[in-house]
Amino acid sequence: MLDGLSFTLDRGEVLGILGPNGAGKTTAFLCLCGLLRPDSGTIAFEGKVLGAERGRTISLIPETPEVYPMLSVWEHFVFVARSARLPAGWEDRAEGLMARFGLTAQRDKLGQTLSKGMRQKTLVAATVLADAPVLLFDEPMIGLDPLGQRELRDLIAALRDTGTSIVMSTHLIESAEALCNRLIIMKAGKVVASLSVADLRAQAAAGGHSLEEVFLKLTAT
Repeated sequence: MLDGLSFTLDRGEVLGILGPNGAGKTTAFLCLCGLLRPDSGTIAFEGKVLGAERGRTISLIPETPEVYPMLSVWEHFVFVARSARLPAGWEDRAEGLMARFGLTAQRDKLGQTLSKGMRQKTLVAATVLADAPVLLFDEPMIGLDPLGQRELRDLIAALRDTGTSIVMSTHLIESAEALCNRLIIMKAGKVVASLSVADLRAQAAAGGHSLEEVFLKLTAT
């Protein structure tokens, strides 16, 4: 359950949402992308309130990589391109995303034959292809090998630099510190801290603590 969650997100900003299990991170993402209906409040983009059908504006990449078992890797890109009515030429971008994530050799393999890491890469790359202005990454590093994690960090940085707004939930303080401009720390559905990464570093340094120690103190029961 969420309790009074409210935040703004600028273009080209990466916002990190941190919190222990049960803090409400995934629930917040499901509300934002339209898969759950909040009891109250509004979700707006560029001043316009969005309805339940907001998938073209806000796209979610969930923690569990669910792909279509009987579609090949390439057919996932075709499905997204047609669903999002992408303009001609999307194939070149899709090929580039496949190469970036090491999926080219898996192009014709069915979803049901892919490892968890490859399913995650397919899901991320296909979702990015749709070119939504806001992307939600729910624990994006889980299931990726070190190379895949580096490629995903590079991709998030590239998306940020081209104006895509990103909200990322993570348990990894290091990933949040490296990628995020601002952090929201949640506990039991509530925001217990909202601050920039620089402010979190300063708070940690002032107390002689690590970032992890500050996080654990803020979310302690």
